[in-house]
Amino acid sequence: MPPAKILIVDDDPAIRNLILRFLSQKNYQMEAADNGKSALEIFAQFNPDLVILDVNLPDALGYNLCEEMQKRTDVFVLMLTSRTDTEDKATGFRKGADDYLTKPFDLQELEFRVNAILKRQRMVTPSTTKQTLVFGNLAIDPERREVTLGGNIVQFTALEFDLLYFLASHPGQALSRPKLISEVWDYSEIVGDQRVVDVHIGQIRKKIEVDVAQPSLIKTIRGFGYRFEPPSAEER
Repeated sequence: MPPAKILIVDDDPAIRNLILRFLSQKNYQMEAADNGKSALEIFAQFNPDLVILDVNLPDALGYNLCEEMQKRTDVFVLMLTSRTDTEDKATGFRKGADDYLTKPFDLQELEFRVNAILKRQRMVTPSTTKQTLVFGNLAIDPERREVTLGGNIVQFTALEFDLLYFLASHPGQALSRPKLISEVWDYSEIVGDQRVVDVHIGQIRKKIEVDVAQPSLIKTIRGFGYRFEPPSAEER
């Protein structure tokens, strides 16, 4: 197979060139941009498989670039930021980011995350192995990758859908954060901040729970992870 194509977008020349040199040695086909305008121009010509995208650029917000790029293709996006605030990460995930790496970062961790993202497949698994899950007025269709609530389509990012489907496929089962990261993000090892799971769960709850403060479908297991709890017959 031809090498994966990666576009790095960062206005800091030291970081941009460091990533460019490092990943070029790993046999990826690389391009780079230092602002939003040139990033979109290169994106259109290069058609990358993955964009490593800084949040803060001189002429654009990385969040908005992420959204614009994913309107054009189903590209993977790894956000880079110096921010550690959970809401900043939530914003990136709402815009479709696949993963998040906080500066400063270790190059080996960057390589690991890049490899894991590129292994992920967004292709639909045949319906013979994945069936639509229905819980009361909530339906999760893996073939169409659609979630409906009361018959109305609810917009989900790719990772939000994958996480919800995996949880709902194991109703009543306690699933740890490392287990969810391994299965949904396809990370064979656990690196970085496991709170990435919490951020996504928070976004999913806003879309499907009646009361986010007291969720009934996705239960928190303190100090461990989460459990999908199907509604009882009386609640349906």
